[in-house]
Amino acid sequence: MQLFENISMALASVRSNKMRSLLTMLGIIIGIAAVIAIVTVGNSMTGTVTDSMSGMGVSNITVSLTQKDSDDTSGTAAGVTLRRFMDSTPSADDLITDDMLADFTAAFPTEVSRIELTQEVGTGTIEKYGDPTTTISASVSGANAAELQAMEDDTPILAGRWLDDTKDAGRKVAVVSEKFVEQAIGGSNLDAIGKSFTLTINKNLYTFYIMGVYEYTENVYASMFGVTDDDQIQTNIYLPLDVAKSITDADPGYQSITVVAASGVDVTSFVDTVGSFFASYYTYNDTWTVSASSISSLVESMTEMLDTLSLGISAIAAISLLVGGIGVMNIMMVSVTERTREIGTRKALGAPGSAIRMQFITESVILCMIGGIIGVALGIGLGALLSSVVGMAAKPSIASILIAVGFSMAIGVFFGYYPANKAAQLNPIDALRYE
Repeated sequence: MQLFENISMALASVRSNKMRSLLTMLGIIIGIAAVIAIVTVGNSMTGTVTDSMSGMGVSNITVSLTQKDSDDTSGTAAGVTLRRFMDSTPSADDLITDDMLADFTAAFPTEVSRIELTQEVGTGTIEKYGDPTTTISASVSGANAAELQAMEDDTPILAGRWLDDTKDAGRKVAVVSEKFVEQAIGGSNLDAIGKSFTLTINKNLYTFYIMGVYEYTENVYASMFGVTDDDQIQTNIYLPLDVAKSITDADPGYQSITVVAASGVDVTSFVDTVGSFFASYYTYNDTWTVSASSISSLVESMTEMLDTLSLGISAIAAISLLVGGIGVMNIMMVSVTERTREIGTRKALGAPGSAIRMQFITESVILCMIGGIIGVALGIGLGALLSSVVGMAAKPSIASILIAVGFSMAIGVFFGYYPANKAAQLNPIDALRYE
C-alpha cells in the first residue's frame, strides 16, 4: 500500500513540474536512446553481413595454395629462402592435383558433398546481333558440374541444360545467359540451343555451341556504378573445365578448390581436417603449402568483431547516463529543499525516516524509468531510421531494451539515495521552522 502511495506521489510531482522533470530526464533519455540506436544498427549490420555471407555458402571450405612462412622449416634445404623469393608463382608440381582430390573424397566419403572447380579464361568479345559495328563483352570461365550445380537454386536454366563433366568433356560447348542470347545470338532462348557463336579471346578465335541458357540476374553493382546500357553489360559464359584449361594453356592442377561439406557436418571443425589433409602433400615442398578457410568461420569472426564494436560504442554512449544520473541527484536535492516543511510535517505526525527515504527513492526511480522508456522509444526509432537509410532491416534487441530500462531504474536508486537519505535524516523541528 505504501509503495502505491509513493508511486502516486512521484507521478504527481512529475506532473506538477513537467518542464523541470523533462530537463532532468534529458540525460537519461539521450543516453538510453544512443545505446539502443547503436545496438539496433549493430544488430542490423551483423544480421545483414551474416545473411549475405551465409548466402555465399556456409558449407563451403576454400582450399588454396599459399607460400610457406619463413619460419616454416618443413622440407627446407639450403637456398630455400632464395627460392621462396623467386617462386612467387606455383609450378605444375606445386598445384593441387586430381589424384589428391580422388584421395580426399575416398578418405571422407560421407563428409564431402562435392568439390567445385573453376578455371578463369578471361574476357571474350563478339559482334552485337544485328549491329556488327558494336562489340559485346562476356566473362568466360570453365567450371565443373559441381560448381554449376551450386548455381541452380539462384540461377535456373531456362533452356537446354547445364554442362556435364562426362558428356561434355573436351567439347566446345557453352552455357550462356539469356542476356547474351539477346545481345549476340538473337531469337528465343530455346532457338539458341545448338547454335554456334565465335568469341575473340586474347586475339584468338574460338567457336562454341550453346548447350544451355540460364536466367540473367541484374548485377546490383553494375547498376550502382551507372552501367545501364545493354551493350555494356557483361554476363558469364561457362565452358567445360578441360576446355577452359586448354584455352589458357593452364597446368593440369588447381591453385584453389572449394570443398562443399555434406549436410550435418560441423564445418568449423572440418576446416582443420581438410587443411591438414592437403597440407600433408606439401611437407617436403620448400615453398608452398595449402590453407583452408570457410565462410562459417569468417561469419563468426565478423559477428564477434561487430558485436565488440557495438559494445564499445555503447559503453561510450552510456557515459551520458552517468551525467544524467548526476542531474537527477541535483534535482532531487532541490526537491528535498523545496519540500523541507512537508518532510517536517510528515515526521512530526510519526512517519519514520525509512518511509521518507523510500518516498524520494521511488520518485527518483520513476523519473529515471520514464526517461528510460522515452529513450528506448527514441532509440528504436532512430536505429530503424539509420538502418533503413543504408538499406538494412532494423533489428532491435529485446534484451538490450530490458537491460536499458532496468539500468535506468538502477541509476534512479543509486543517484536518488543520497538526497533521499538526507531527507530522511532531517530534524522535524528544524524542518518545520524552515522558511
